[in-house]
Amino acid sequence: MNEYVARDIRNIALVGHGGAGKTTLAEAILYTAGVITRMGSVLDGNTVSDYTSEERSRKYSLSATLMQFERGSTKINLMDTPGYTDFTGEAKGALRAVDNALVVVNAQTGVEVGTELIWGYADEDNLPRLVVVNACSREHADFDGVLEQARSRFGNALVLCQFPVNQGEQFNRIVDLLSQKLYTYEPGGKGEGKASDIPSDLVDRVARLREALVEGVAESDETLLEAYLEAGELTEEQLTNGLKAAIKNRLIVPVLCTDAQHNIGTDRLLEWVITMLPSPEEIGPVEAHIAGQPSSVLRIAPATGDPLCAYVFKTVSEAHVGELSFVRVYSGRLTQNTELENTKQSTTERIGQSFFMMAKDRQDAGHINAGDIGALVKLRHTHTGDTLCDKSRQVVLKEVEWPKPNIRYAIVPRTKGDEDKIAGGLHRLHEEDPTFYHMVDGELSQTLIFGQGELHLDVMVKRLMDRFNVAVDISKPKIPYRETIRKKAEAQYRHKKQTGGRGQYGDVSLRLEPMERGAGYEFVDAIVGGVIPSKFIPAVEKGVLEAMESGVVAGYKVVDVRATVFFGSYHTVDSSEIAFKLAALNAFKNAMREASPVLLEPIYRIEVTVPEEFMGDVMGDLSSRRGKILGMDSKGPFQIIRAQVPLASLFRYSTDLRSMTGGRGIHSREFDHYEEVPPDVTAKIIEEAQKAKEEEK
Repeated sequence: MNEYVARDIRNIALVGHGGAGKTTLAEAILYTAGVITRMGSVLDGNTVSDYTSEERSRKYSLSATLMQFERGSTKINLMDTPGYTDFTGEAKGALRAVDNALVVVNAQTGVEVGTELIWGYADEDNLPRLVVVNACSREHADFDGVLEQARSRFGNALVLCQFPVNQGEQFNRIVDLLSQKLYTYEPGGKGEGKASDIPSDLVDRVARLREALVEGVAESDETLLEAYLEAGELTEEQLTNGLKAAIKNRLIVPVLCTDAQHNIGTDRLLEWVITMLPSPEEIGPVEAHIAGQPSSVLRIAPATGDPLCAYVFKTVSEAHVGELSFVRVYSGRLTQNTELENTKQSTTERIGQSFFMMAKDRQDAGHINAGDIGALVKLRHTHTGDTLCDKSRQVVLKEVEWPKPNIRYAIVPRTKGDEDKIAGGLHRLHEEDPTFYHMVDGELSQTLIFGQGELHLDVMVKRLMDRFNVAVDISKPKIPYRETIRKKAEAQYRHKKQTGGRGQYGDVSLRLEPMERGAGYEFVDAIVGGVIPSKFIPAVEKGVLEAMESGVVAGYKVVDVRATVFFGSYHTVDSSEIAFKLAALNAFKNAMREASPVLLEPIYRIEVTVPEEFMGDVMGDLSSRRGKILGMDSKGPFQIIRAQVPLASLFRYSTDLRSMTGGRGIHSREFDHYEEVPPDVTAKIIEEAQKAKEEEK
């Protein structure tokens, strides 16, 4: 591969809802560019970008794949990203590394929830973008309807630049409004459209639509607007340069059309990518801060002669190679056999081999210039989200804000003694995929894993078993219930034990009072007259705290209680810290039984985004889960339902929601508060807790 500088590079991510045809479009692009000699198929499991055994067996993308190739004098770094929201972290990481997004929308199904989500991510990164309406040969393709829907959701910045002449099963002709040409594609051809003049029956329509394009470009710039108002038109040079500037400044989002399966329109799409989308040089500097000075601001320009600055946006572990770290170089030149600073980890990293990637295939890079993307191997301390830079200019680039988890499972090793291997494997998987988390919950005595959906966790558990040679079972996670009291109560307990020698004596009177929800715990020393010596008061508090670890309803932690020690007695010889601790523990238990103890459960605030036709089913399902609907909002063609739902009722919710909505619904969740469990549910929880205790015995 030839050497390229920033102005000759295009960094592009294919993004969109699952099923939009991104992987097939990537295949068509590679075929049209001459990178491959035959187009593969997702169904046949032989595409370039879906190369792992998991992806080929499941028939959809699980991770972002980098494909680097040349088209004329331009280098294109193309990232194919997953469409399923379970793997949205992969798409977010890819968007962090590129300068432009191709938002792929299916001409049959239109704007989906995943499209909405990824559009928001592109907004966060201020990315110029194109909308590609794909699959125009489908029987019920509706290009105009999809365009109208997209405009209603994403605004009038969407400007029509191409349209299909004969969408549907016979689709093979596209009109490009910028070139004012009709492109016809031969069945079974190599994807190169034959250009011809606009036919007479389309002249009026093309003139009207091109005028709208010209007006949109003119309105994006005051100088162009003045020229347009004076002359009544723009020159070809003004139109082309104005459109390119408007795309870069995110004032215009061109809408193009393709049919990737039959490789129609791909050549025109490539032409738009090369001629109209901005290069890293045109995008210009990115912001960073000086290491150790988070409030500082430094602008990093894509200049090869500047000190190196690079961002690790993805980490994968591959057989026979080890760990691959994918980097975007923002300035300088990344060269093999050099030492760089990892400013996030405060370590030094020696750079070994570097590669350019074509999915799973690697080509030795030698060095990676500013604006380019590549992969490094066997970095010791560097992971996703880290900044690598030259020692002469130590900076930290802004990290990706990863989405919060939406699901959790418990995992149990099948073989005793595998706990350390499992912990190490889970840590490595998190380093590769920051949207995957794990923790050991001492309270629940479970190892918990967290992710974006059931499919996400299923994939991660399979990777854990395959790569780290450990077998685990997944199970329903326990719920962190809490216990509290409703009213004030008092109790006294005297711990008295006499053996052959020195005895044990501690006498404690406690008063318990309920506190506001979420207040936690308060201990009050109200002893007067020295009836309990001050040296034993800490032991009393220890007894209270130990008692609070296991309540009297179902054995769960006690919260929101004020415990006041107000009376007691002691023995000059037999009293000890352990005696007062045991007396306080039992006094607390006795008082709690008299204070109307209740069980509390965690309540989560969730937001469900679904197409309007599924709103009734989703609301009914939430009600069946003991959910409380808080409100609804419209967002384009979608409804956002806000609700509070007990965590106990959210197990497998992401899977059930996907099934209920045909994969078109997504949700987010966040802990909100604890509240009392209804009596009928409390009885079941107590019964389950008693069974668990009996099984342990």
